[in-house]
Amino acid sequence: MSEQVNRILVVDDEERIRRLLKMYLEKEGYEIDEAEDGESALKKAMEYDYDLVLLDVMLPGMDGIEVCNRLRQAKATPVLMLTAKGEEVNRVQGFEVGADDYVVKPFSPREVIYRVKAILRRSSATAFLSQETGSSSTIVFPSLTIEHDAHRVTAGGEEISLTPKEYELLHYLAVSPDKVFSREELLKDVWNYEFFGDLRTVDTHVKRLREKLNKVSPEAALMITTVWGVGYKLEVGK
Repeated sequence: MSEQVNRILVVDDEERIRRLLKMYLEKEGYEIDEAEDGESALKKAMEYDYDLVLLDVMLPGMDGIEVCNRLRQAKATPVLMLTAKGEEVNRVQGFEVGADDYVVKPFSPREVIYRVKAILRRSSATAFLSQETGSSSTIVFPSLTIEHDAHRVTAGGEEISLTPKEYELLHYLAVSPDKVFSREELLKDVWNYEFFGDLRTVDTHVKRLREKLNKVSPEAALMITTVWGVGYKLEVGK
């Protein structure tokens, strides 16, 4: 069975950076499309189901934050943001609108490849995890149902739209209910980070996940419990 080639949209207003990223990513076997501004990037990302969008924050016209925000309203395509050094506020904004990860400029091409592979590995893990969990691919709690084969989450009788990373985080916690995971463990196992990463990434995704669940089921939102000084767990036993 031939492997499907992952297709990535590279968005940056600097041709030099697009060319560099294209060269390194194509060397890894990915198909690359390009866009040099926010409007054309959003149009392409809406028209085609990319496996990943590599998105610069600082773009002429519509910036990367707005592109990600609009894309998230319609699709759950993984997004890897490019931010300039020191622009912490942009990284936080990126996570708030649903970015899966970020790379700081000036970047190491090796780190970009590492993060791209980590995101693609997680977002394509459904088949493997479904085989692994076998007949338990649907996890049911009183206020929350996770259908892993379909990547579908229902709370309070309503289906919730989650980004790939939000879904992976919820599923990871749900597989081991009442077990406490440190933020370091979650960063390593959900994000596949060994050496890179920011612990606030975990906090931001937990916050977004709770907010989405709370809109349809406060009971489901309360299941994601903070264990102060340690980490998080999905609490089902009282």
